[in-house]
Amino acid sequence: MANASRMSSYQRREQLIRIGRSLFASKGFEAVSVEEIAATAKVSKPIVYEHFGGKEGLYAVVVDREMRALNDALFQALSGENIHPRQIVERTTLALLTYIEENAEGFQVLVRDSPTTDPTSSFSSLLGDVSTRVGEILEEWFKRQKLPAKHAPYYAQMLVGMTVYTGQYWADQRKLSKEQLAALIVNLAWNGLSRMEAKPGLRFEGGKAHRERERAAKDAPQSAPTSEESGESDDGADDAVTASSDPTS
Repeated sequence: MANASRMSSYQRREQLIRIGRSLFASKGFEAVSVEEIAATAKVSKPIVYEHFGGKEGLYAVVVDREMRALNDALFQALSGENIHPRQIVERTTLALLTYIEENAEGFQVLVRDSPTTDPTSSFSSLLGDVSTRVGEILEEWFKRQKLPAKHAPYYAQMLVGMTVYTGQYWADQRKLSKEQLAALIVNLAWNGLSRMEAKPGLRFEGGKAHRERERAAKDAPQSAPTSEESGESDDGADDAVTASSDPTS
């Protein structure tokens, strides 16, 4: 690196963080050494120790940055009042897939085994927080639909777990766009196996949904808001009818 010696302390630190993230993503924490980090950055080992105290310190910084980015994305998707639960599922799914798409190395670092013993900084802890928030939203929805609210936390765990696990698979198998994959996840999560749509799509989120909403607004600017736009839906009623007619329910 021709200008390596003229890097500022901040530039050097950022360089080491980028290199550390790449190495931890491809090899895992245990397989990466300070020697390899220094050699890749074309610096001496003391430089790495000077900035981070060792690879543990560098790893902690990398994980903290990725956790913050993912946390902000997910909880922004979960924010808002009187939002249709399906839109919450769509938003959260797209938020996670967007993070994976834009931060592939960072996501790989997060899903690998962590050497830290602090559970509050772990990826599983973040997912636990997300599941709690999803459970709160589902609980309110269940109450309105006269469904057992005590089951909401379990469904929240299912939704988050399914989305994260599928996201991990998609990270290595990019044969679908993130919106196509989100539509598949929402199709299963919202409709269930017995009501799967042949050609699923995102109803609220994504480019196509936004374009259709804009087109509808231009065509009927004075029309009353639809049940979906006002946060109400016939889906719950349909679900209730389906459940009551299902002999297994």
